[in-house]
Amino acid sequence: MQRKEILVQKRNYILDTSPELTQKIRLVEKYRPDGTVNPAYPSRLLPYGQMPKSLFLIGEFPDPSGKTAAIVGARSCSAYGKAEARRFAAELASSGVQIISGMASGIDAWAQKGALDVRGRTFSVLGCGVNVCYPRENYSLYREIAEGHGGLISEFAPDALPISWHFPIRNRIISALADIVLVVEARLKSGSLITADYALDQGKTVYAVPGRNDDPLSQGCNRLIAQGAGIATSPEVLLEELGLAAPESKKREKQERQLPPEWKKSEEFRKIFTGLNSREISLADLQEKTGIEMPQLCRVLMQLCMSGYAEEAAPGYYRKTY
Repeated sequence: MQRKEILVQKRNYILDTSPELTQKIRLVEKYRPDGTVNPAYPSRLLPYGQMPKSLFLIGEFPDPSGKTAAIVGARSCSAYGKAEARRFAAELASSGVQIISGMASGIDAWAQKGALDVRGRTFSVLGCGVNVCYPRENYSLYREIAEGHGGLISEFAPDALPISWHFPIRNRIISALADIVLVVEARLKSGSLITADYALDQGKTVYAVPGRNDDPLSQGCNRLIAQGAGIATSPEVLLEELGLAAPESKKREKQERQLPPEWKKSEEFRKIFTGLNSREISLADLQEKTGIEMPQLCRVLMQLCMSGYAEEAAPGYYRKTY
């Protein structure tokens, strides 16, 4: 009974009025009473016009001395898009990059989950009040961030509902808080392209994950690339842009750490696992890449698939699932 009183659950959002959460809400004004800039206000927003004069916050703002990357994309995304968002975010967060997004369905949520997978920090700029979780299926993600793994940020007052016009305008804050912006899957009229436009106006570097020309979910990304956006073929591309590129030895070590201990002793398992990524690869190409005989390659792939480390994306094509 008490739970119903503190969680107002509607069809598409949850209003959390629990005392535990309410006491965490802070109002951060841009200016102090004497007219000087409040040092608690995010310094990353100061260079740009049309930024809010006050922000509501649960948790923290991104550390101004650290690197930040915004990862945004389609709400109705593909399995490939989810995997890429999670992979890019996890790799960046593993190198200390703070992940900014909007906690929307799809790419936003998977990117923020990827950051939390590796105990990284992630920050949600919401299109509603900070005590409102939208969409409701992201409530566990919302609570995890609220409990000390980053911050929930909004220019809208607590209890403000997720109204459609809130979302395009909050995108200017997402891009302003980020050093770089990555778009993972976007249709030609995606709201993610609004974030990319804000980023370009703010002088930020924009990257996009390329996709098939016949895939509507890739058309927005492909257009960004045609207009000069960077091509995000791997997280290392973004790390290099941020001045955080890891040596090859560390990349291999990070990949191999994900294998069970008994598999790490097998050169074949290591070669095949590191030869896979979240984009599907054919058996023939994987054999050429690893130099392992086809029967043994198929046996190891079967074990990786049965253990949940890989999957057959299409007949004869495999990819990692982490």
